[in-house]
Amino acid sequence: MSDKPEKFIDENGLRLDGRRVDEIRPMKMEIGVLSRADGSCYLEWGKNKVLAAVYGPRELHPRRMQKADSVLIRYRYNMAAFSVEDRIRPGPSRRSTEISKVSREAFEPVVLTHLYPGAVIDVFAEVLQADAGTRTAAINAASVALADAGIPMKGLVSACAVGKVDGQLVLDLNKPEDNYGDADIPMAMTSDGEITLVQMDGDVTQEEFKQAIEMCKEGCRQIMEIQKETLRNKFTKLDDVEVPDEDEDVDVSALVESTLESSEDDVEDEEEAEVESEDDTDQEEEVEGGDEDSVDEDESESEDAEDLDSVELVEDLEESFTDVDEEDATDDEDEDEKA
Repeated sequence: MSDKPEKFIDENGLRLDGRRVDEIRPMKMEIGVLSRADGSCYLEWGKNKVLAAVYGPRELHPRRMQKADSVLIRYRYNMAAFSVEDRIRPGPSRRSTEISKVSREAFEPVVLTHLYPGAVIDVFAEVLQADAGTRTAAINAASVALADAGIPMKGLVSACAVGKVDGQLVLDLNKPEDNYGDADIPMAMTSDGEITLVQMDGDVTQEEFKQAIEMCKEGCRQIMEIQKETLRNKFTKLDDVEVPDEDEDVDVSALVESTLESSEDDVEDEEEAEVESEDDTDQEEEVEGGDEDSVDEDESESEDAEDLDSVELVEDLEESFTDVDEEDATDDEDEDEKA
C-alpha cells in the first residue's frame, strides 16, 4: 500500500490523476464477450476491470426457492485473488456477501420480475483488477449485461461514488482517495433519478450529503450515456438503418402510411397469387375433363366397332345357311329326276 499523499487537490483544483472534482475516470465497455452467457459485459473504468455475465431467465432449483408471483434475482459479486496487490483469499467473504445483497436490491426496482414467475436470473460480477469503486463498476457492467440478455427492464441502472478529501467532495474516487479519504458514498440510480442503492462510510454534514447526491446524479448521467452508446453500437450495426436523433422530430403519420401501403401491397400480391392458382386449377380441371371426353369417345367408337363386327358376323351366318338350303334343294330335285 502506498503512503498517504500530502495533498489530494492542488492549487489549480486538480486531483492526483489530473481530474477535476466533478469528473469521472475514463470508461470503456464491450458487450457480448461471453458466448455461453445470455448477456455479458466487460468494463474498464480507470484501472478497474470487471466482467459481468447474466444467465436466465431459467428454471430455479430447488423448487422450494421459487416465487409464485415473480422471478428471483441472484447477484454474486466476487473479487479474483489476483485483483489486488496483496493476494486475497478466494471465495466468498462478509464483504462480498454484503455487496452482493445490496447490488441485487439495486436492480429489483427496474427488472420486470412479474413476467417470469418461478424462474431465476443469475448475475455474476467478477472483479479482475481492483482500483477503488469496484461495487459501482460491477453494477454498471451488470446493468448492461442484463440489457444484452434481453431482460425486460424499466431502464438501466448506473452507479457512482462521491468521497470527501481535503475537506472537499470529489466524484468517482480513485484508490488513494478511497484509502485515505474522509468519506465514501456509493450510489446507484435509475434513468429517472430514483436512488436504488446508497451507502456511506465516513462523516459528512447534511449539506454535504445533499451536494453528494447532486454530484452522483451528474456522474450517473454521464455513465448512462456511455451505457446507452455501448448498447446502441451493438444493435445498430447495419449501415442502411437510420436512427433519428433525440432532437429530431419523427413524422409518425408518414411511417404509419408507408406501413399500411406495404401491407396493402402484400395483400394484393396474395390475392393475385390466389387468383392465378384458381385459374391454374380450372385449366387443369378442363384438361382433365377433355381427357375424359376423349376417353368416352374412344369407348363409344370401340362399342360401334363391336356392333359392326357382330352385324357382319350375323350376315355371314345367314348367307351360309342360305347356301346350305339351296344345295339341299338342288339335291332333292336331282333325286326326283332320277326316280
